[in-house]
Amino acid sequence: MHKFVFVFLCFTLCGCNSIYLKPHTMENGATVFAVRGGYSMKRTIKQTLEERGYKVHVGTLRTDKDSDDLDFHTFEVPRNAKYTVYVKERTEILRPIWCMFNGFWWWNFNVAISEKSTGNEIMSWRGRGCQNSSIQKLNDILDELQK
Repeated sequence: MHKFVFVFLCFTLCGCNSIYLKPHTMENGATVFAVRGGYSMKRTIKQTLEERGYKVHVGTLRTDKDSDDLDFHTFEVPRNAKYTVYVKERTEILRPIWCMFNGFWWWNFNVAISEKSTGNEIMSWRGRGCQNSSIQKLNDILDELQK
């Protein structure tokens, strides 16, 4: 009985990812539009894309309401942007024991990359996991996507 409980706990606590992508569809060095701000996954995606040679643009502020909430702002997407990145994420959770050797932080997120001109989604990723393994998975996904 104890072995069953242990195995059950291991499966319920491990990181889960569901990824859909179209390999070899993302041009190197293209301009990518990404929304400003965000928690760790949004920041990491922008940083990783820039390190890989993409030009990340957060758009020009079009309307500025009296609210500091970005949901009430609209942005102009640059004309030369080839791709858009959408990230929806929850606040990171510090998990020093579970993620001890893997970055200490637990991320829970949804990520999508689409072609701006056609609206075709070339990658969709629903994931959760420790920081370092999520960053490694992001790099693996970008390796698959690049032409």
